Amino acid sequence: MAGHSKFKNIMHRKGAQDKKRSSMFSKLSREITVAAKMGLPDPDMNPRLRAAIAAAKAQSMPKDNIQRSIDKASKGDGENYEEIRYEGFGPGGVSLIIEALTDNRNRTATNVRTAVSKNGGNLGTAGSVSHGFDRMGLINYPAKVGDAEKVFEAALEAGAEDVTSSEDGHEIWTAQGDLHEVAKALEPVLGEAEGAKLAWRPQTMVDVNEDDATKLFKLIDALDDDDDVQTVWGNYEVSDAVMEKLG
Repeated sequence: MAGHSKFKNIMHRKGAQDKKRSSMFSKLSREITVAAKMGLPDPDMNPRLRAAIAAAKAQSMPKDNIQRSIDKASKGDGENYEEIRYEGFGPGGVSLIIEALTDNRNRTATNVRTAVSKNGGNLGTAGSVSHGFDRMGLINYPAKVGDAEKVFEAALEAGAEDVTSSEDGHEIWTAQGDLHEVAKALEPVLGEAEGAKLAWRPQTMVDVNEDDATKLFKLIDALDDDDDVQTVWGNYEVSDAVMEKLG
């Protein structure tokens, strides 16, 4: 259970939430509605809904907004969203997996393809890059819950497979089928998580230089600006020296 992977997904890039709070709330609301529709509207009986609500609370989403999103599902209101995954490549040969929730497949496909092609990337076919990732559970905690040793021991006891700790927080990785059981076991020790979701963890990382990193972040930001795009996963790694140059 080593803990040295520097992988982070775009949803946790520092400052992204503050800049795009309205868009973030829209994405969180959509996930809550879909989770509530797919199962019971009771978070105690619906692990995906529970995780979606936890993620919304972590971003200070108002309780009224959360409840409205649940009510949409239970009343049958609103659009019917489907989950779609796109795979492709970004600058520097980086592999990208783009997850979307959409009520219009054609619109989303056009927007995603345009954002990728305009920013130095290209979409591939289904399975073109996902074979280089592992489908796992990911539980996020803020750094303030404890030091790396405390979180590591709690995760080990709860049945997790890996832990990554940094000044930005803690990422606890689980087997795909163990996500909600591990999250439940961690709560008495670490409290409620900021998020718990299925994730794509790269098997190998690609070191990105300054020029490619600039293009890559522009591409990811363009995707993140689309309300239909929920999460962008990638196998990129940017050194501290390059990050400092990029500001």
